[in-house]
Amino acid sequence: MPEATEKERSGKVVVRCTVNGRDAELSGFPMARLLDVLREELKLTGTKEGCGEGECGACSVFINGKIVNSCLVPLMQVEGARVVTIEGIASDEQLNAIQEAFIETGGAQCGICTPGMVMAAVNLLDRNSEPTESDIRAGLAGNLCRCTGYMKIFEAVVRACQHSGVKR
Repeated sequence: MPEATEKERSGKVVVRCTVNGRDAELSGFPMARLLDVLREELKLTGTKEGCGEGECGACSVFINGKIVNSCLVPLMQVEGARVVTIEGIASDEQLNAIQEAFIETGGAQCGICTPGMVMAAVNLLDRNSEPTESDIRAGLAGNLCRCTGYMKIFEAVVRACQHSGVKR
């Protein structure tokens, strides 16, 4: 019987996936939170931990095009998946329209909720390029902010809709 490798003895696994368009091999315990692996192993610290319970949306990422709370996703669940974090939203040096609008309107304050809010707004505008105020409220409903009172965030989403020719 072959001797077990150190990784096998430790219970860690290697998960292959794509993160922000690049092939990645993530190593960790099968039930490690994707949030922690992204931040600690890949140093993608834009994704924030707010509550750690899937209630605030600060840790939102896309997995195979669906928005999820990465604090609730076990590492094993992303085997073969396409993961996009806040770092993958911009195109090279060009921020997308939502990121620019957050800056222009002051929609980003302390920065904890901002990545999740941007991800939720991207998700909303990918589905509906001309959302109503009600659509915006519903699209951002899974995200909590303690600083802004939400009006500047809603204003940022409206402004992003008005930017033409800027890739979202």
